Amino acid sequence: MTDRRLSARRVSGWVAFAIAVVAVTATLQPGPAPAADDPSANGRRLYLLGCSSCHGEDGAGLRTPDGELRGPSLRESGEAGAYYELSTGRMPLANSEQQPQRKRPAYDEKDQAALVAYVASLGDGPRLPRLDPQTGPLAVGGELFRANCAPCHSATGAGGALSYGRAAPHLQDSTALEVAAAVRAGPGQMPVFGPGVLSDEEVAGIARYVRYLQDPDDRGGLPIGRTGPVPEGAVAWFFGIGAFLAAVAWIGTRSPAREVHRG
Repeated sequence: MTDRRLSARRVSGWVAFAIAVVAVTATLQPGPAPAADDPSANGRRLYLLGCSSCHGEDGAGLRTPDGELRGPSLRESGEAGAYYELSTGRMPLANSEQQPQRKRPAYDEKDQAALVAYVASLGDGPRLPRLDPQTGPLAVGGELFRANCAPCHSATGAGGALSYGRAAPHLQDSTALEVAAAVRAGPGQMPVFGPGVLSDEEVAGIARYVRYLQDPDDRGGLPIGRTGPVPEGAVAWFFGIGAFLAAVAWIGTRSPAREVHRG
């Protein structure tokens, strides 16, 4: 009887030990890993790899040991700001002291969407407008462009110089959605035009007009690169005066007084 009791106790002990091992192992195992195609996880991963060194891990911005701003806060960038910078290739930026220039995007559309969604989650920034530029009012868009955009980007969208050595970029390669995102986010020295200033329909009109400027219907003659009225006038004066002087010289060679002098 005693041997049976001892054997039962041993079996019970081993069973209890096994249960304890299983329980401890279960508590030590990590939780389920995020799926590789999870947009939020992918966006944060891409952000930590390519953006946090300048903008901080929490998106609040980052300063150098000397106190100079290395990268601004992204908490008010929103969808619009993130999409504009990423789709135009202006971010990531190799040198934070230089003005961002348009270049080939560093991320494909899927990674861009993940990053845009993650940056938007950092704060309460402007959303990316949902618009169809083909339905935007072209005439209204032209009026709004000339009133609000042409002073910096020029009447033809060719860009122009700004203060502090900066420049407003040309719009020749801009897509309609990039134009709309810039209007809402106000990148660089550009002012922000919120829904209270310009409606989505008006933004769609501006985007459509910018697309029109990229391939306008020139009915007034030779466009001369669409460089604007002042350069075009200078070209007209140059060729006009040159042609006038050439005509005067030609008439002078046919002058009767010149023929008499030769004789």
